[in-house]
Amino acid sequence: MTSQSDWITVGALADGFAPQAFILPNLADLNGKTFTLHFANGWQIEHRFDHESLSWTAADGHSTGTAPYRATSIRPGLYLVDFIKHENGQSWSISLVLDTTSASFTAVIGHLPTQAETAEGLYSRALAGKPLTSVHVDFLHGSLDRPWQEGQCPHAPTGELVGLRNQYRYSPSEVYEHIYLNDQFYAWQCLKGVEQGLCDTDRCHYYKIAEELYLFVWREKIIPTLGLVLIDLQQHRSDGKIFGYAGTSFDALSNFPISSYCQVLNRTEHSDA
Repeated sequence: MTSQSDWITVGALADGFAPQAFILPNLADLNGKTFTLHFANGWQIEHRFDHESLSWTAADGHSTGTAPYRATSIRPGLYLVDFIKHENGQSWSISLVLDTTSASFTAVIGHLPTQAETAEGLYSRALAGKPLTSVHVDFLHGSLDRPWQEGQCPHAPTGELVGLRNQYRYSPSEVYEHIYLNDQFYAWQCLKGVEQGLCDTDRCHYYKIAEELYLFVWREKIIPTLGLVLIDLQQHRSDGKIFGYAGTSFDALSNFPISSYCQVLNRTEHSDA
């Protein structure tokens, strides 16, 4: 068992999760498909898939590129597509929830802090009125293969997970617990694995995608980390990824898949809330 001071890098966490991980298979059935994403903010970006790579082209021609991708499907008609976008010397985590049943999507765009930002310190950030985490994330919505109109994307912020205590088994050796405290924060602890004994409370975001299917995103403040999972309470499965710096030198990224068998341990309801 580790002590509470044994924080590890995201790269070391990836190594711990890897052996016998319960990862969903990377889908080949997106090979040859094209989706045009019409964003609510006016962007229009075509995404073309082959067996290993995703290429994108913005309608205004200002953004084009190609990247390896991972695509999974936790429910029929729904794809989680994840890749890293490198542009102008910077890197972004891009995760797309492509919902073909409603012809809509949600894009989660994440960015890691610089080394200087991580050195700022929690106390200084608190006094300055800044979020304690320096990991940045944006949520964008839109429609698939049709012009955007208000209300076309049913994915919406939700409080349905608040009060839940969930257990996630990512592999035979890695087990975590989440407690969803309120609409902005959750608590986690590692019950078994490379972070055993560690716990924290971090900033998070919840979106309802379909009945008993949720997009959950968290941003850690100790080790700069962006986590993202789809949680299916019907099938007791989750699937997503963890993104951060691979080591302590801030010059390499780690973006590794995580999938789990999950179960609700209990639900707490506060009568005065």
